[in-house]
Amino acid sequence: MANQIAVSNLRKPLLLTTCIAMAVMAGCSKGPKVEEHKPSKLPKVAQMQTLTPVFKESVGGSEKYDPLRLQLDASNQAIYAVSRKGEVVAYDLKGKKIWETRPRKKDKNLTSGVTAADGLVVVGSGKGYLYGLDAATGAVKWQRQLSGSILSPSLIHNGRVITYANDGTVFGTDASTGEAVWTFDTATTPLSVRGNAAPVLSDDNTVVMANNSGYVYGLDVQSGIPRWQRRVAVSEGRSEVQRLIDIDGEPVIVDNNMFTVSYQGQLTAVNLQSQRVMWAQDTSSLRSPAVGNGLVYVATSEGHIQAFNQVTGEKAWEQNALAYRKLSNPVVIGQYVVVGDLDGYLHLIDPNTGNVLGRVHSKGEITTIRAIDNRLYVATRTGNLSVWQAS
Repeated sequence: MANQIAVSNLRKPLLLTTCIAMAVMAGCSKGPKVEEHKPSKLPKVAQMQTLTPVFKESVGGSEKYDPLRLQLDASNQAIYAVSRKGEVVAYDLKGKKIWETRPRKKDKNLTSGVTAADGLVVVGSGKGYLYGLDAATGAVKWQRQLSGSILSPSLIHNGRVITYANDGTVFGTDASTGEAVWTFDTATTPLSVRGNAAPVLSDDNTVVMANNSGYVYGLDVQSGIPRWQRRVAVSEGRSEVQRLIDIDGEPVIVDNNMFTVSYQGQLTAVNLQSQRVMWAQDTSSLRSPAVGNGLVYVATSEGHIQAFNQVTGEKAWEQNALAYRKLSNPVVIGQYVVVGDLDGYLHLIDPNTGNVLGRVHSKGEITTIRAIDNRLYVATRTGNLSVWQAS
């Protein structure tokens, strides 16, 4: 079923299977019928605002539905992308291909998205292989076998590659050699939505890792020693499926405050210095929130866009015109909040009111968008990538 999220295949915990619809909880094909929601029609736009296209390319994708979001990355020299055929591709900033490589011939299922920093490009696979590539040439510098599938991008920082495996283990790898440095096991649940949050930095020495049990961990980058842990999501569901509270979107950290959103859980603001919850609002999303203009923005599982006051948590506005359009994560870029949808549209939203100001069209269901240096990097399920310039 094209609108479903698969359940993670964990190697260590007991394997469970189920089917989860994006908007509602459901049984599998032999279970009870569930209400199917048609995507809302494109809203009318009174004054069409737009983004300027820089280039569009295709790296090849899959017609088979997969909720994983293969993010792009960019440095000041190149743009890096990964295909679902097992290839990593580098383009210059004008869209000319620099190199293309397949890290391992027998491992075609790259599942993590790509990360680039410090002359290194890192990508992971469904078989648990982590690859470090030379950013200039695409040559494989090292590879490492981890204990579970790698479903989210790694973090490269201060000579370490930090990676979260699908069995709940966080790995620290030497960025130069690919040698193991440390591991840390998080408390995971045996049943989860397919996908994981990527590690992010809270400061120069601390990496933050969110998991499928509603916890967030702060780990020392160099040693993996835990500095703190905090539960940020609670569910009151009766069944295992209704109690899913995965955090698949990366936490966003601004001014030492951390914002996380969970599936069937809450948007939560935590002050990292005091480790106290500032506020929490019930909502549901598998995408990262965005922060800007004094507001926190969430694209919910039902396709609503919500904005909350960054300090108090009070809801500022909610936009429902894009309901059930399978929205991507929101980003703040230029004078807009931007989200992508299942038909390849990028919607430009007024950050202060929630009004839809305009849209541009990519190709294929948009799975992830990133704002880097005032450019918007867009990846789709069918392997199309595009770059847009904000005005």
